[in-house]
Amino acid sequence: MNLADKIAIVTGAASGLGKGIAERFVAEGANVAIADLNADAANATARQLSAKGPGKALGLAMDVTNEAAVNAGIASVVAAWGGVDILVSNAGVQIVHKLEEYPFEDWKKMLAIHLDGAFLTSRACLPHMYAKGSGAIILMGSVHSKEASPLKSAYVTAKHGLIGLSKVIAKEGAAHGVRANVICPGFVRTPLVEKQIPEQAKTLGISEDEVVKRIMLGNTVDQKFTTIEDIAEVAFLFAAFPTNALTGQSLVVSHGWFMQ
Repeated sequence: MNLADKIAIVTGAASGLGKGIAERFVAEGANVAIADLNADAANATARQLSAKGPGKALGLAMDVTNEAAVNAGIASVVAAWGGVDILVSNAGVQIVHKLEEYPFEDWKKMLAIHLDGAFLTSRACLPHMYAKGSGAIILMGSVHSKEASPLKSAYVTAKHGLIGLSKVIAKEGAAHGVRANVICPGFVRTPLVEKQIPEQAKTLGISEDEVVKRIMLGNTVDQKFTTIEDIAEVAFLFAAFPTNALTGQSLVVSHGWFMQ
């Protein structure tokens, strides 16, 4: 399995998991569009990864909740490189509140970024994949695609929804050689998770150390965080797997935080 000369789009790729996945793909020879809300960060990441090679990277400003922006962004990648082989819908945020206190605007924002973003980017990429007769769509789920936690009603709802979306894409895309799968990471110490530690400590009335040891790592088999490299390796597997034998699946990578 390899990604030499494949064309990939990774959303939320200027930092965290998205950047790690993009770096893994470029190292395998793929050309990767670094799509991110922060255009400057996307361009800086693209320059950094292109310098490492052997694949190339380009920065792409994209608000995944904006239909016109998504369509224009995908079209620009196709114009530059001639198509799309791989989509990693990774852009995401976290907002925590008790359910009875959850602001509706925050609820809508969470679902828009995670679910609308996955739908819009998938819809824009599929015609180009169908034209090639192959493709891989990878949606970034979570252990919260399988399990619930307090304070995360919107996040849990959105991440559960991604599994349903991927199954539909897998069924519709099969005739065109397009696969769809979901990665479900445990807690990875990215900026998004770092932000949650003091927020949950304040809301739950416990120390930040307790949040890490009890809430984030308490259910793991070894009290370890999942790493960006772990997730990038699974993304490579889903991107490079050559047949429909591996489609419509969700793989949990969590040090046993959740076991199926």
